[in-house]
Amino acid sequence: MRQEGLKGTNAGPSMEPPKTEKVIVQDKTSFLQMKEHPWISLASFIAILLLWEMVSRQGWVPPLFLPAPSEILLEGWAMLKTGLIFKHVFASLSRILLGFLMACVLGVLAGILIGFFSIPKAIGNPLIAATFPIPKIAILPLLILWLGIGEPPKVAVIGLGVFFPMVINVYTGVKNVDPILIKAAISLGSNRWRIIRKVILPGILPMISAGMKLGIGIALLLVVAAEMVAADAGIGFMILTAADLMETKRLMVGLLLLSLLGIFFNWLFQKLEGIFIPWRH
Repeated sequence: MRQEGLKGTNAGPSMEPPKTEKVIVQDKTSFLQMKEHPWISLASFIAILLLWEMVSRQGWVPPLFLPAPSEILLEGWAMLKTGLIFKHVFASLSRILLGFLMACVLGVLAGILIGFFSIPKAIGNPLIAATFPIPKIAILPLLILWLGIGEPPKVAVIGLGVFFPMVINVYTGVKNVDPILIKAAISLGSNRWRIIRKVILPGILPMISAGMKLGIGIALLLVVAAEMVAADAGIGFMILTAADLMETKRLMVGLLLLSLLGIFFNWLFQKLEGIFIPWRH
């Protein structure tokens, strides 16, 4: 009887674990994800070059107005073998780098002063608002009058073009630094200069990078214009001389050099961002 009682108690309903069903939820934000398509980019670029080559080879557009890409590359190779390209590229790069570096240093200093101190802000804001809209190439004749014919006016006009995007970006970066960080630094006993060095400078690095990217593009534009006046070397001088002599292939080589320099500087700044601003990557 005892065994039957035990059997009766064991024969009750068994406790089975509840069954779980998997529910697939559709991601409604997938359209916001920007996928990279390197093969499509490469294929479209090659297709444009092939179309360009065909248009020129078939004579649909006279080669004087639009030479074939292969002819441009051959002209560039010929200039490369004679060393003429290096002469013009080095002349332009020296002017770009000198004007760019001076403008970056002055732009960062001025942007921090205007953004952090009231008296420099009262002086600097009206001056920037009044001088920024003036086309910098329009100032070149005045710079030649002041500095003479030579390298100084060319470097100065490049520096002026780069200075304004730098100072505006740095000023904006200073104003966008989290005020809680500044108050925390003050509560820990930091003075103004320590706040600038430890809080402001790290906080404005992304805006400095943005200003440098804008500035190098402007520098490439201005160096061409500056070298068309009283210059004997440089990419702008090469383009102007080729245009005067109707050498379209050489003119296109100059434009190709400017494009390659732009790609190189963009790659360089991306690498520098990865080193000095790693939290953005």
